[in-house]
Amino acid sequence: MAKRKLQRFAENETFTHFFQPGWEELSAGFSLRGKWNADFFGNDNPVIIEMGCGKGEYTVDLSDKYPGRNFIGIDKKGARMWRGAKTSSEEERPNVAFVRIRAENIGKVFGPDEIDEIWITFPEPQPNSPRHSKRFTSPEFIARYRQVLKAGGIIHLKTDNDMFYNYTLDVIKEDNHHLLYTNSDLYANPADPEVKDVIDVQTHYEKIWLEQGLTIKYLKFKLNEG
Repeated sequence: MAKRKLQRFAENETFTHFFQPGWEELSAGFSLRGKWNADFFGNDNPVIIEMGCGKGEYTVDLSDKYPGRNFIGIDKKGARMWRGAKTSSEEERPNVAFVRIRAENIGKVFGPDEIDEIWITFPEPQPNSPRHSKRFTSPEFIARYRQVLKAGGIIHLKTDNDMFYNYTLDVIKEDNHHLLYTNSDLYANPADPEVKDVIDVQTHYEKIWLEQGLTIKYLKFKLNEG
């Protein structure tokens, strides 16, 4: 297992679309911050990030479904991200990138108004209350999203966890964000036009959980005007 991880770490270093800036680079100013369209993707297409992308299959599948948009997967575990990076490299996807950082540092990787949408797919629920600030929809994280998200940008959440789903709904209500859509059983009515695009793309674990009969929840919202 350790040998395989080392092999994946080494291969990550060879991918031109895989970035893993250290603290010194982030502090000094990451070179692509505020310049992802101009200096990396070479277009003006919308930029969408996936928080906690894991193996990156959701990021890669979205890039295939929406070739006119740019997708960036964010995670801290390089061995997991290797799968998505390798697949997108082999398939020569021009609209995909991966950044290995702690999620708290997204403001050091992206500039103001640089991101059009954020996907949060099956995040760690952080069930212990002292760790609520680590939840990807906590007020602390939403403040970080505000630093990089364009006005009117959309945040999507998919989760199998009731606590996390309800927690997010509470945060949206308490902070006067704009809930655009919510569904506590995403696959109950697949013909619903609001969910068709959402269920067309699934993560690896989402497929497993669906086979186990778990209920998938989904919502999307916009931030208040602050």
